Amino acid sequence: MAKKHKPRVKAPKSASVGEVMEIKTLISHEMESGQRKDRATGELIPRQIINKFECKYNGETVFSVDLHPAISANPYVAFYVTADESGELEFLWHDDNGETYTHSQKLEVA
Repeated sequence: MAKKHKPRVKAPKSASVGEVMEIKTLISHEMESGQRKDRATGELIPRQIINKFECKYNGETVFSVDLHPAISANPYVAFYVTADESGELEFLWHDDNGETYTHSQKLEVA
C-alpha cells in the first residue's frame, strides 16, 4: 500500500511590512534511494524521491532547493522570507514520477 504524501507547513498568517518570517515545511515521503533491495524478492527498489522543493510568494519563486537521494525520509526544510505585501505563499514538492504535491496559505501584511 502506497504511503500518502502529506505536506505540512508552519508559516505566519500575518506579518508586518519588511518582517523576516521563518517558514518550516515537512512532507511525508519515503524518499526511496534506489539502493535498497526488496527483502522478499531481492530486487532493487526503484528510486522514488522528492527531487525539488520550491516556495512561491504571489507567483514569484522566493526559495528553491534540489534534493538528492541522501536526504532522509520525510524531508524537512526551513528557510526565511521577507514579507513585502499581502498575498499567497505556495509550496511545491516535485518527485521522480513527475508528480507535484502542493500546499498554499494566505499571508496578510500590514
